This record gives sequence, structure tokens and C-alpha cells, in this order.
Amino acid sequence: MTKKTLQTTLIHSDYVAPEGFAAFPSAIHHASTVLFKDVASMRSGDWKNKNAYTYGLHGTPTTFTLEARLAEIEGGKHCLLAPSGLAAISMVDLALLKSGDDVLLPDNVYNPNRELGRWLSADFGITARYYDPLIGAGIAELIQPNTKLIWTEAPGSVSMEVPDLRAICAAAKERGVLVALDNTWSAGLALRAFDLGVDIVMQALTKYQSGGSDVLMGAVITRDEALIERIALAHMRLGMGVSADDAYLVMRGLPTMKLRFEAHDAAARKVAAWLKQRPEITKVLHPAFEDCPGHEFFKRDFSGAGGLFSVLFDPRYTEAQTDRFVDALKLFGIGYSWGGANSLVMPYRIQAMRRNWPDAGILVRFNIGLEDTDDLIADLAQAFAKL
Repeated sequence: MTKKTLQTTLIHSDYVAPEGFAAFPSAIHHASTVLFKDVASMRSGDWKNKNAYTYGLHGTPTTFTLEARLAEIEGGKHCLLAPSGLAAISMVDLALLKSGDDVLLPDNVYNPNRELGRWLSADFGITARYYDPLIGAGIAELIQPNTKLIWTEAPGSVSMEVPDLRAICAAAKERGVLVALDNTWSAGLALRAFDLGVDIVMQALTKYQSGGSDVLMGAVITRDEALIERIALAHMRLGMGVSADDAYLVMRGLPTMKLRFEAHDAAARKVAAWLKQRPEITKVLHPAFEDCPGHEFFKRDFSGAGGLFSVLFDPRYTEAQTDRFVDALKLFGIGYSWGGANSLVMPYRIQAMRRNWPDAGILVRFNIGLEDTDDLIADLAQAFAKL
């Protein structure tokens, strides 16, 4: 080849970095176009089984590494990344459901998943029905011939009921119905979902995996080859992709995730126990506490709890008063999500969110971060004084 001009050299450099570089962090590979060695390798590559790199949207060494590590943590074999937890839920629904099918969702489901169910019913001809999260084996009575998928959430991310996953999975398996679990609350650390019979696990990596309150990402994990192929087709058709930089940020959080999760757990139990003694609070909804609905299943199936729980205020307090309490907190940010170092608080109009909600009083959810618990308790005490 003749000598290159400066402009061409700016694009086609002869320099190749030497091999042998090693470091703890995984490399960040940015790419839309992926180069093939030759035409034969281009034609033989299969994005579905990840035997080659074909296009940035289908994965790079960065995203493949994160997917493999997440599958290991969860005890699965296959993983696909999505831009958010909700995107991961949508990907599962659109992969497995078609017009005329039926999907069952727990009544305590993550509210955007509930809204997705409404959309599937209104515009896609897919029936979405809601069941009592504590139904257990009784879910068998709700399964119809056209029921294809049962969503579960353990526990409910606002009202904290813990379902009997073993009984639900057994009833579903007997009738050939798939079970998907939103396992975000335990981050795959405190619940071995596949061992209970779950077919698909969804996680919002936005939470503990990232740990920095700065990344939006979701994951779908399974052990089943046929299932991952169906979900991978939906992943491709929907154009689901994640940033290599975001994937790196999640990977950077993984080595400390278990330590952080355990610290959140210990802090949340201490704060929750203190709240349980307050006269303003009628109920603490923490799965590790005996009076939380489904506690027996938490005790049987979980090894930890993380930092998220809710409380119910005494009905004598109005919404305006509990809002004043929330506004008075200085160390708790008012915001959705959890799993970061900063504590969060969020009041919910739970009676409007749930059918046949049994309790009166305003529900307030807490994410206990990594601040000193004595400081958090002092902050709660001064906010109670403003009720």
C-alpha cells in the first residue's frame, strides 16, 4: 500500500498496543460497528448464542462479562441486559405473551409493571389479572388454559408481603405455566430463586448492584436454553442496549455488593426496631419481623433483607401531617429507588394502589442507607416532633 496521507493516518493508525496488560477492572469496550476478520467469520457469527461479536447492540466484551457475572450471582446460566428494570420486565412480557394469552400479577406488584399490565390488556389483547400476593398454592384456581406467565415479587416493594414462591411455582409447573420473579429486593444475594422453581429472574441493577444511585439498568436471567432464545429475540427486535460505561459502573459495584447489602440489612433492622416502638407507628412492614405478612416464607427462603421496608402511621394522623413528617427529615432524601448509600423516604397512597387493602393509616417506605444509624434515628425523632 502506498504511503498514507495524514488524514487517512488519523483514521488508520499502524499502532497496536502490546499484549499482556492486566488489571482488576474489566475493560470498557465502546462500539456500534464491530469488525469481522473476514466475510466467512461475519457469516458464521450468531448473536443469539454469543459465539461471536456481531454488532454493538448485541454485546461487547464489557456487557458479556457483566451478564456472565450476574448469572453466576443469581445461580442462572444465561443473562441479558436491558436499559432499566422496567425494560427488562417489558422484554419478558413481549417475548412470552401474544394476543389471547393471560398473565397473572400479584396485587402488590411494582406499580410500573401494573401499568404495563393495563397496557397489555387495553392495546395488545393480553389479559392481565391480579392475585393476592399471599395466595400460595391457591393460585392453581386462577390458572386458565390461556395463562402463560405468572409474575411474582418477593417481597412486594411497597407493602412488603412475602409470597410462598415454592407453592406458586409448584402449581404453575403442574400446569405448564412459566413463573417470573422480580428479585430486585434481595439483589440475587438473599434468595436463591431458581432453587425454588422460578423460571425467569428479573432484576433492576439500578439498586444494590450499582450502589451509586447513578445507573439505570435491568437484567433478565434464566437457566433454560429455549427461554433465553425467545427472550433474546425480543431483546433484538426491541433494540435493547446498554451503555458500556454504565455496564462498567455496575461491574465496579459488584465486589462490594454483598458487604453493602449486609450493612444496609443491619442498619435497616435497627431503625425498623426503633420505629416499631414509636406510638405514631401502628405497623412496621419488614419481612424479617414476625408480624410482617408472609414472614414464615421469608424465614424459610431468605438469608438476608437489605435496607428497604415500610411503616404504617396511626390512622389519627392525616396525610398532611405525615407529609410534614417526611418534609422535616434532613438525612432522608424524598425519592424512588433504593440500594444507594443515601437513605430515602417515600409516602404512598397505598389504599388507591391496592384492592382490598386491609389497613388504615398512611404508608411510608424507607430505604436505609449507609449513614450512622444513630444519626438517622435522631433525624426521625426530630421529624416525629413536627407531626
